[in-house]
Formats: sequence, C-alpha cells, structure tokens
Amino acid sequence: MGVGPSWMISGAVVVGLGLALGLGMSPGMALAQSREGTSPAPSVPKALAEKVEICAGCHGADGKPVDKTIPIIWGQLPGYIYIQLRDFKRGDRKNETMQPIASALEKDEMMAIAEYFSQKPWPDIGQPRAPKAVAQKASDAEHSVGCTGCHLEQFQGTGIMPRLAGQSREYLAKTIADFRTRARGNNPGMSDLMIATPEDDLAALAEYLAGL
Repeated sequence: MGVGPSWMISGAVVVGLGLALGLGMSPGMALAQSREGTSPAPSVPKALAEKVEICAGCHGADGKPVDKTIPIIWGQLPGYIYIQLRDFKRGDRKNETMQPIASALEKDEMMAIAEYFSQKPWPDIGQPRAPKAVAQKASDAEHSVGCTGCHLEQFQGTGIMPRLAGQSREYLAKTIADFRTRARGNNPGMSDLMIATPEDDLAALAEYLAGL
C-alpha cells in the first residue's frame, strides 16, 4: 500500500503531530513539542471522545468486537489504522459502515484516532491455540508466502503493516477471502499472494494466527 510522505517523516513525530492537531494545536507547536518531548500526554478532548465512541459501537467498548468478522483495533499499529481510514475515505477499501464514517474525518482526526486506539491494550478474546498439526501446516505455509517479511516475527506488525497475532479467526478468514476475490482492493499485492496460496494453507494460517 502506498503512503504519503507526511507519514514517513518519523513515526513518533507524525503520530504526536496527528494527536496534537486533533486536539486543536497549531502544526508548529505540535512539531516543536514532539521534537522536544517535553509536553505531557494530553487528555482526550470531547470532540475526539465522541468520534471514538462511534467506533465502540462495532469494535467494542472493551476492545472486543461485537461481531467476530469485525477486526480488533485496540492495540493495533497506528500507521495501519490511519492508512485504512484513509483508504475507506478514498473508496479504495469498501465497507458500507466504514466509508461514511471515514468520509467525515479529516487527516488530522484520522491520525489522532489511530494513535488513540494504538495506545489501548490488545484484548484477549479467548481463542484457543492451534493444534500442533495445524501450527506446523501454518508454519510451512508462512515460509512459502513469507508473511513475516512484512508482519515480522510473532506477527506483531510494524509501521503500516498490521498486527495479526490474536486477531479474530473469523475476521482473518474473511479478510483472506476478500483478498482472494479482490473484494478488498486496497492492497493488490496481498490479493496476488492469497490467490497463489492453497486455501487449506490459508485456513491453517488463520487458525494459527488467531491462537497466538
């Protein structure tokens, strides 16, 4: 997925800038305080609180989604959350619920929301670890697909690449299926990988990742 130059300036600086802008600070003040590292973490303003409350309706007030085909976003990487919101707004990623929500957000608001959820603890949704045979099949598939090349060891994600470990099995399975049919169109490279990988290998990967 492509990402604009502003996000690539510096992860810490841009995240801090996005949150600060969401709080109504000027860009110059936000950058200065990010570089100096002297400003305390601000409280969540009412405007931002209202926006993240909307998210809780589907993603869960405790970080546990109300529907297992909806992703966990508590503790997810801020770069990834921001990119997805941006893609929903652009229409590059389709979703009847998310597109109107994202369309009403400005860039600074998306960055602030992404930072807010990234600071939440990843919830335990009680998924069992994959049986040994499934884990081995998943490991063999991973070596073929090369998942850790982007999502890193233990599948914790980095930058704009999402954490997969502990994500809902149902969401993982749906996402894999959507990439395979190209119903999810904001990452053509992932579609190519999923189409080239046998379905039983992908099922093993989803079960394994969910149990991490």
